[in-house]
Amino acid sequence: MSSSVPTAPPSKSNMPSAAPPMFAVASLGLGHVGPVWANLSSAALSEHAVRRGEAYFTELGAIVAFTGPRTGRSPNDKFTVREPRVADQIDWRANRAMAPEVFARLRDLVRSYLQNRELFVFDGFVGADEEFRVPLRVITEKAWHSLFARCLFLRPTPEQLSAFEPEWTVLHACDFHADPRRDGTNSEACIAISYEQKLVIVCGTHYAGEIKKAMFTVMNFLLPQRGVFPMHCSANVGVAGDVALFFGLSGTGKTTLSADPERRLIGDDEHGWSDRGIFNIEGGCYAKTIKLSPTGEPQIYNALRFGCVLENVVVDTTTRQPNFDSKQITENTRAAYPVDFIPQCERSGMGGHPRNIFFLTCDAFGVLPPLAKLTPDQAVEYFLCGYTAKIPGTEVGVVEPQPEFSTCFAKPFLPLPPQRYATMLKDKMERHNTPVWLVNTGWTGGPYGIGQRMSLTQTRALLRAALTGQLDDVPFTPDPVFGLAIPATCPGVPQEVLRPRDAWRDQAAYDAQAQQLAQRFQAEFQKFTSP
Repeated sequence: MSSSVPTAPPSKSNMPSAAPPMFAVASLGLGHVGPVWANLSSAALSEHAVRRGEAYFTELGAIVAFTGPRTGRSPNDKFTVREPRVADQIDWRANRAMAPEVFARLRDLVRSYLQNRELFVFDGFVGADEEFRVPLRVITEKAWHSLFARCLFLRPTPEQLSAFEPEWTVLHACDFHADPRRDGTNSEACIAISYEQKLVIVCGTHYAGEIKKAMFTVMNFLLPQRGVFPMHCSANVGVAGDVALFFGLSGTGKTTLSADPERRLIGDDEHGWSDRGIFNIEGGCYAKTIKLSPTGEPQIYNALRFGCVLENVVVDTTTRQPNFDSKQITENTRAAYPVDFIPQCERSGMGGHPRNIFFLTCDAFGVLPPLAKLTPDQAVEYFLCGYTAKIPGTEVGVVEPQPEFSTCFAKPFLPLPPQRYATMLKDKMERHNTPVWLVNTGWTGGPYGIGQRMSLTQTRALLRAALTGQLDDVPFTPDPVFGLAIPATCPGVPQEVLRPRDAWRDQAAYDAQAQQLAQRFQAEFQKFTSP
């Protein structure tokens, strides 16, 4: 065996030394600290995670970690600090307030908890466009959470790292349990954002998605101040430079549909739209892996390799082969990996102004068409309503799809009033003449439990037709209930699928279900039109 190949995993004694010379431990603001591992490689972080018993390697080369009871986001545990300089901007109807003194006490408790512990630090950027990016420091007590941050945020060059100064900091203390009576929280978990201190505290939860979504919330506050429209969407670009956006909540298909082998992936979840075009807010992907297969989603499947983190995926303890079909732990199984693990990605993370916008909705009622073209007014209305279904596992307590109106397809992440974001969308659409399409990736032929999930193959065919102009000369007819313009034909899609009423055996039941949903839409939209 070559002497360059280790015969055993690295031990504590032969691991790389902690905190490189360029990193100032005192800058953490934590007082006395234990070993600090700063800006390690993916390989070193994977080794640390295994050494510490946080994770283990799979047959694919990726490590797998488990989050315990919290396998999804905890929206009821998220707070915004009510601070004088931002209080009049925050939409307090949708954001839970935390008093500054309560936050200060929690901050000090978390800092005290992290003292003398082995810590992992990631320094990087949020936002691919250098004009709008935010320097970020993520401090974690787990190596795998640091690897998650390295996957999901933008990784600096060595030159950038040598002069790095964080603007925002995330303190992630997953094993610190808050006390609601003492700390003013709702449970042992808490996600608290202070815009004045530029500090995020995440505690009491191992679910890694809280780290990225907290910073997305921050960007949803910061970017509009600079005239940039922040969007909960994926994005890709064709060979002709035509950018497409895919709005939607977790589980509606943003990651799957944007990972198109015929187009370059810009990003799978969060973007900004400036006067120059769009840019990825992240540097990686956080893909759902339930029922993932090499034939159904080859680009995502092939990205699950060394340097990737699998979350809550059941793995055979003997073969170390992941079982992506298993829901034993949760349906919200995940994989975090750098965006450049997708072979045909746009490495700049940037693109021009969108040529097409798709609103992805997972219709649990099964009454919306698989594809419809929206008028500008309809686009604003549907954007404000953000109709979809919560998918099992994406939030604590969600065990089956539930109808949900999530404002701007991003309700849990919007600090500002929703009309602010809707106005920015309308301005961008009108200025760049961008068509908007509604795509139902949910159910057809009946509601959840009776009908079946939309065919991914047919959804891809519909998107391809819209993107390539195959529908330009196709007649559209309005849906009698929702007024949506439905194409008469589409290559690769049966006509009865295009018209949802025809896909139901009991068309009277369809009519009743459609009217019920239409009434819900009207009630929801009235929230934004009533004085």
